[in-house]
Amino acid sequence: MRHVLSALVQNQPGVLAHISGMLASRGFNIDSLAVGETEQPDLSRMTFVVHGDDAELEQVRKQLDKIVTVVKVQDISSENFVERDLMLIKVNATPQQRVEISLLVEMFRGRVVDISPTNLMVEISGQESKIEAFIELMRPYGILELARTGRIALVRGTPSQGDIL
Repeated sequence: MRHVLSALVQNQPGVLAHISGMLASRGFNIDSLAVGETEQPDLSRMTFVVHGDDAELEQVRKQLDKIVTVVKVQDISSENFVERDLMLIKVNATPQQRVEISLLVEMFRGRVVDISPTNLMVEISGQESKIEAFIELMRPYGILELARTGRIALVRGTPSQGDIL
């Protein structure tokens, strides 16, 4: 089962290494990972996606809670949440193909961020399925380079009183 974990951590060197090492030592492969400062400069939010059954993930969550630099960790998979990925993709594009590719970019609500005589660079953000679908549409043109962020996610609505995640 796919789990999206959101951890609020102290913004200190070594926190990422400590958490990723703990997950690796328990046999979890991190499918996606994103870390960034929050609205509070001394805190960062880590969002990571892992696969495992509920019992295994509950153990991991409890282990993460024991780490001193972890303020709070939550498996938000069962919550109503918004998640996004960001991708930059560079594809071959002859002058004749540019209009066709640009229309596809527009349909996916992306944008062309760079044009050269032989290729286009496109920025797309959205859910993983949207990103994957766009990649498949670009394969026939020839993908030259591709870079993706890890997933970021927040639970919808207003946090309850005292809830810092």
